Amino acid sequence: MALSCVQWLLVLGMLVTGSINTLSKKAQNDSKVKGVPGPNGTEAVEHDFDHPWFQTVIMFIGEMCCLIGLFIQRKRERDQFRKQIMQDFNQEPIEALQQGRVFQFIFAVPTICDLFGTTLAGIGLLWVNASVWQMLRGSIIIFTGILSKIFLKRKLRGIHWTGMVVTMLGLVLVGVSSIFNEEDNDKKDVKKSILGIVLILAGQVVSSSQMIIEELFLKKRKFPPLQVVGMEGTFGVFFMVALVLPVLYFIPGDQPGGRYENSIDALYQIYNSPGLLVFCLLYLFSIAFYNYFGLAVTKSLTAVHRTLIDACRTIMVWLVSLFIHYAVSKDFGEPWDNTYGILQVDGFFFLMIGTALYNELISFPWIPCLRPQPPEEASPTPQTASIQGTQDSDERTPLLGGDT
Repeated sequence: MALSCVQWLLVLGMLVTGSINTLSKKAQNDSKVKGVPGPNGTEAVEHDFDHPWFQTVIMFIGEMCCLIGLFIQRKRERDQFRKQIMQDFNQEPIEALQQGRVFQFIFAVPTICDLFGTTLAGIGLLWVNASVWQMLRGSIIIFTGILSKIFLKRKLRGIHWTGMVVTMLGLVLVGVSSIFNEEDNDKKDVKKSILGIVLILAGQVVSSSQMIIEELFLKKRKFPPLQVVGMEGTFGVFFMVALVLPVLYFIPGDQPGGRYENSIDALYQIYNSPGLLVFCLLYLFSIAFYNYFGLAVTKSLTAVHRTLIDACRTIMVWLVSLFIHYAVSKDFGEPWDNTYGILQVDGFFFLMIGTALYNELISFPWIPCLRPQPPEEASPTPQTASIQGTQDSDERTPLLGGDT
């Protein structure tokens, strides 16, 4: 199927904003900036921007911006409805325009999953490269498939299980390449790398739970996807500012002032560094526009196209990280590992093949368990179904949210 110019722009927009999402978040972590002044007015010490919980607030603000798109969409619906009334004034009566309340407490439930899933993955990003982080996030198809079978009673065919196994092999290769790379440097770094991988995978477990919850509680109510993402962002900002950040501020930790999460220090660092401010703004707006482009792509095309774009996004993050490190600044991006880099390449291809099998983009008719599903029995794959949209029954619009 040939894509139109508009569709190509949507695909490019999703690819670019998704890559900026990951790269800008990692660039924040790599920034060394002076933060909050020391005790008795002593000069602040330059240190890493180590604030994954604060980054979650930025993410939720980006999600909240999707409400602007919802309000614009609703205004267009009202204008179209008024126009239709004027045209059909003396003809048959038309049904009243149904626009439910934007604020719904039910959105608080998936917001909690979004909060912990994104933050766990964000903490993991502190100790692994951006490309490794992006690849490990592909594990979500494994956890989503298993949870959809347990809680949604969805049938997994042989091609789905095979895709999950191949994906798991890819994850093992990516993880091993990251650990071996650190092993050559410092044993302490190895422990951090392993912890980062574990936290990223744990974050994907929580994020896959979010998808199941969204389907169980939100899909049946037919909420517009922009409303779901926007309200999750709104609840997320409230939870973080009113509850989470104040509590974490008073928990002992390694951040300035002996805090576990010193958000005041984060604000000082952003104020003291225009570059860090740019990275934060890029992260915020890339979240908002990635969600918009994701919805537009799957509405104009299919969820399968989104899967392919996400695969391209992974390789784009990797290539741009290499370019930044060698052509822009050694303080950012990531170097090529001559010893174990090939493992990461192999892992990437395994992840691509596993994702393609899971989403039935490829099949092998001569292998019984990998044959394509007959058209009359075709149904959405577990991952696609668990993140499908809420507007129309035949509209494949995923409920995007978080660092997706």
